[in-house]
Amino acid sequence: MRQKIRFEKNMKAGKVIILESSEVDPGVVLLLHEEEYSLKEMAAASIEGFQAFSQFMRRRSFFPSSDFSQKLFESTIEFFKDEAQEKISIEYDDVEAFPKEEEFLLDDDVEIDKILEEDGDTKEDELKEIDSEDDTPKFTPEDTSEHEN
Repeated sequence: MRQKIRFEKNMKAGKVIILESSEVDPGVVLLLHEEEYSLKEMAAASIEGFQAFSQFMRRRSFFPSSDFSQKLFESTIEFFKDEAQEKISIEYDDVEAFPKEEEFLLDDDVEIDKILEEDGDTKEDELKEIDSEDDTPKFTPEDTSEHEN
């Protein structure tokens, strides 16, 4: 899920407002949540480092994951140092939290038929033996299981 977090400074009131928006459908972004913090305290927590910033920012109603908190912290370091900057938006896609998978590459020299061969030799007698059993389901009138019909 893609999320967008916007930090807005209100210098007169001495507050920071965090607005959390999320893409609920492709192309449809809705405001989900709004939190208000003391600008002075949040700037001080930002100076102290990631742990202090994360602990100060997290609340019962706004609790970003560690990866997301780290990204918010790193993206807002300069924001809190620069008094002239009033707004910043940070986008996050939760697929960023998953490790990247290595792409599987098939060697050009390998033939597909060799990969598909189980033991290299399947005898016709073995196939007849596998197909010899009758696998038609049979039910008796006494069978009251729910799989009867």
